Amino acid sequence: MKIIMLGAPGAGKGTQAKMIADKYGVPHISTGDIFRANIKNGTELGMEAKKYMDQGLLVPDELTVRILLDRVAQDDCKNGYVLDGFPRTIPQAEVLDSELTKLGDHIDYAINVDVPDENIVKRMSGRRACLTCGATYHIEHVPPKKEGICDVCGSELVLRDDDKPETVKNRLNVYHEQTQPLIDFYTEKGVLKTVDGTVPMEEVFAAITAILG
Repeated sequence: MKIIMLGAPGAGKGTQAKMIADKYGVPHISTGDIFRANIKNGTELGMEAKKYMDQGLLVPDELTVRILLDRVAQDDCKNGYVLDGFPRTIPQAEVLDSELTKLGDHIDYAINVDVPDENIVKRMSGRRACLTCGATYHIEHVPPKKEGICDVCGSELVLRDDDKPETVKNRLNVYHEQTQPLIDFYTEKGVLKTVDGTVPMEEVFAAITAILG
C-alpha cells in the first residue's frame, strides 16, 4: 500500500499520514526527515543535498527522488509507505512515477485532504505557541486554561509569523500554483481519492480508512 498525501498547508495531512502509518504498520516518510537523516549520517546523497541546502537552494528533483527511492528500498517499506510533502510539483511527480515504473512499482493511492482556503486561514490564525517550552494551542479547539498564557510553563503565548493570515495566504497561493496540478495528474492516473478535511480529525481518518479498506 503506497500512498501519497496531498492537501494545502494546514489541511491536516501530516496528522492523517501519521495515523495511517500507525494503523497499517507502514513508515510515514517526510522528505525533510530523510534529508536530515542522510546529512546526519554523512551519506553520499546527503552530502550532495547539503551542498544545495547550504546555499539556500532547493534540492533538484532528480536528487530528491534518488534520496526518496533509497529510503523506500529499505526493508521497513516492503509492505508500503505514506509519503508526506512529496511530490510537490508535476516535474517531481513525473520523475517519481517513471522511476517507480522502472522498478515495476507504482503509487496505489493519492489522498487529497480537501479544506477551503478560508477554513485554513481561520484554523492557522487561531494557533498560539509557547516559545519557551514549545507547547501549542488553538484559541477555539485547544485553548489554554488562562488566555494568552501557557498551561505548561506560564510563559506568554504568541501567534507565530508562519500562522499570520497574510503569510498563510501567500503559502496557499504557492500551493495552488505548484501543487494543485498534482490533483489532476493523479486523477488521470486513476488513483486520486478526496476526503473532506473540514470535519473532525477522527471523521477524516474514518473516511480514509474506508478508502484503504
